[in-house]
Amino acid sequence: MTTVHEPPLNPPTTDGLSVWPASTTEPRRGDLGVGGVPLAEIADRFGTPVYVLDEGEVRARCRGYLQAFPDTEVLYAAKAFLCRAMAHWVEEEGLGLDVCSAGELELAVTTGFPPSRIVLHGNAKSPQDLAAALRLGVGRIVIDSPSEIARLASAVGPDGHQKVMVRVVPGIAAGGHDKIRTGTDDQKFGLSLTDGSAQHAIARILDQPQLELTGLHCHLGSQITTAKPYLTAIRRLVGLMSRLYEQHGLLLPELDLGGGHGIAYRPGEPALDLTTLARRIRTELTAACTAARLPVPRLLIEPGRAIAGPAGIALYRVLTVKRTPTHTFVAVDGGMSDNPRPALYGVRYAPRLIGRPTTATPAPVTVVGRHCEAGDILAADVELPTDVHPGDLLAVPVAGAYHLSMASGYNLVGRPPVVAVTDGHARLLVRRETLDDVRMRDVGL
Repeated sequence: MTTVHEPPLNPPTTDGLSVWPASTTEPRRGDLGVGGVPLAEIADRFGTPVYVLDEGEVRARCRGYLQAFPDTEVLYAAKAFLCRAMAHWVEEEGLGLDVCSAGELELAVTTGFPPSRIVLHGNAKSPQDLAAALRLGVGRIVIDSPSEIARLASAVGPDGHQKVMVRVVPGIAAGGHDKIRTGTDDQKFGLSLTDGSAQHAIARILDQPQLELTGLHCHLGSQITTAKPYLTAIRRLVGLMSRLYEQHGLLLPELDLGGGHGIAYRPGEPALDLTTLARRIRTELTAACTAARLPVPRLLIEPGRAIAGPAGIALYRVLTVKRTPTHTFVAVDGGMSDNPRPALYGVRYAPRLIGRPTTATPAPVTVVGRHCEAGDILAADVELPTDVHPGDLLAVPVAGAYHLSMASGYNLVGRPPVVAVTDGHARLLVRRETLDDVRMRDVGL
């Protein structure tokens, strides 16, 4: 296993490098290196746009979760970012995996990830998703709607067996944006605790002998930066577990609190303190179960962004600089096709000029993409040196989660490659999508 420097669980957010991987250095004035490799060298070798992933940072963050949450099953949420190397790193570090589709599942298993350590999620699982999960033998399937119960039971067959959990909506509003809040009753995920849907679904599952209900699951949202919503969820879910015991004599051995752990995208932004979160969750869960006279269930959590996000960097080449009476627009060779998050959620980033020294005074600019959308803005009102010009390199930190996984084929520019860095070496993990790839899929005339 690669020996890496382990960053603190919650890096400080007070200086200009706080949102960069712990391995970040300034090998020469005006440049940055990550994992012992200068970022400008990566841009020259692999082209731009390009995602850079610090293997050591990924591994250290996996270890940080196991350290903060001992005796907890930690599942990496593959939707944040998945490739074969990522699945391999996560498995080596002792984490399980949370997947949302047959595609994610097949990639992980064919890489060698043990299917028994995989959980399948999804609010609308296709027949192909369920068939792949049963064929490969996933550890658990999270039931998200009543109709899934009969479909899954039928697919398992009368002599089969499948462990399942139920996704419960606890009626809690948490998360950094309305579009990433999933714990309330007005969105598509899960079964409501408030209207009795969760209890009804559980009763139906108990009537299916081939389905083994192992526990309750909830996911409150994303970019949560305080422990309070998780503590509220624990109280409500333990309350449901108590009612299930009274009604059915059922003692559920597992409780999955999902993920959504907030990270800082810019210096000074808040991040969820894992040590505090773990301590308060353990205390709350023990107290709630003691009050309900229930055994404490085994805890599961599902971090994704908090592991992959801070380990990734996006590199762009400046194409044009346009100055108007009110704005300066710095246009780069990527945009919303490789990072739709600013357009979707208004996420703010802190790009940095790299590759050359400068003494120019910083001034506010708007970094925009190359796509034919007015909303193709990567970073609004950020400071860059006034001498920024075409050909310059910009590096955007905290780009490891929900960038490539949400990348699109807009304008047929091709999705960027992923390059891993560690111990002074850079290697290609995912190659650049080419026009030949596009042509091969286009089979009509």
